[in-house]
Amino acid sequence: MKDFSLDIYRVLLESLQKAGYELISYAEYCKGMRPEKFVILRHDVDKKPENSVRTAQIENSIGARATYYFRSSESGAFSPDAIRAIAKSGHEIGYHYEDMSLSHGDVEKAYAHFVTWLENLRRFYAVETICMHGAPTSKWDGKDLWKRYDYRTLGIIGEPYMDTDFSDVFYLTDTGRCWDGYKVSVRDKIPAYQDQWSAQGLTWHTTQQLIQAVEAGKMPPHVMITSHPQRWTNRRFEWYRELILQNMKNCIKKIWIRN
Repeated sequence: MKDFSLDIYRVLLESLQKAGYELISYAEYCKGMRPEKFVILRHDVDKKPENSVRTAQIENSIGARATYYFRSSESGAFSPDAIRAIAKSGHEIGYHYEDMSLSHGDVEKAYAHFVTWLENLRRFYAVETICMHGAPTSKWDGKDLWKRYDYRTLGIIGEPYMDTDFSDVFYLTDTGRCWDGYKVSVRDKIPAYQDQWSAQGLTWHTTQQLIQAVEAGKMPPHVMITSHPQRWTNRRFEWYRELILQNMKNCIKKIWIRN
């Protein structure tokens, strides 16, 4: 079974459920849902929204709930049809904002763009949470927008990087097309806790290793898993294309981080 296939993604989710984890959305976490064991399923829809529809269908079929963060139309990944299909599958939709980058650091323009796109998304779904898009090639950090403005005045109840208690919630992301990609990540990581988690042995490279850790009871009880559905496919050509492109990106990121 290939890594980053839809087949192994289903196995991962089913192994978590078998181990007693409830699979919840980020909005549910923000509203106080705290089962004894839970995994917040977060998806960043950076590209290929049709892939997100497929992962959403898998999650729906096993009773899992997740959050899908969509970028604005400038990204080419905004899809009303995908949003409707994912919401119909019982999942949360949020805004994957990158307004500081799109506005070249102009805070007022960035906020105006944020408000506009939040309203656009709310035409299709009552958005309650947002999440920064890492934009590794940009010199602007999207979260800096909130040094001047407060997203809660817009009815937003949570932002994963700012409102998650990472002293309690372990973080995993498939950035870099692996589960230890924080090493080549510019922004999709939790610096305050990453070394601590690594020292505890909470680091795995492949999805199969992740599944084995779940089955062996080595996974912490509270987890957030971030994935990028563009990477997950059963289509042979698309799978190899993503593998090659991601390996190239990882090399570039390593150089970027060193410099």
